[in-house]
Amino acid sequence: MSHIVTVQEAVTAFADWNEPTDAELDAIESEMPLILADVDLIDAQIIAMDHTPNEVDTRRVRRALARVLTEWRTLANRTADEMAAGGAA
Repeated sequence: MSHIVTVQEAVTAFADWNEPTDAELDAIESEMPLILADVDLIDAQIIAMDHTPNEVDTRRVRRALARVLTEWRTLANRTADEMAAGGAA
């Protein structure tokens, strides 16, 4: 008869290397405006799907999508500027 053994310790064990580094936290913080814009877009889409879409819903989704695209552009330009300022050889 084989016994079933739990692996609770292996699943819930945390080590220092499991935590995000400062660089990863900074990257998340720099992407936060894009993340929030994506959440707003999803909220607008859910509202539009909840009932028959009307003109207000269409505008809300269009505005949220424009904000997402603006944040993408801003993040891409900031990343490109940081890479150029880094002095890559």
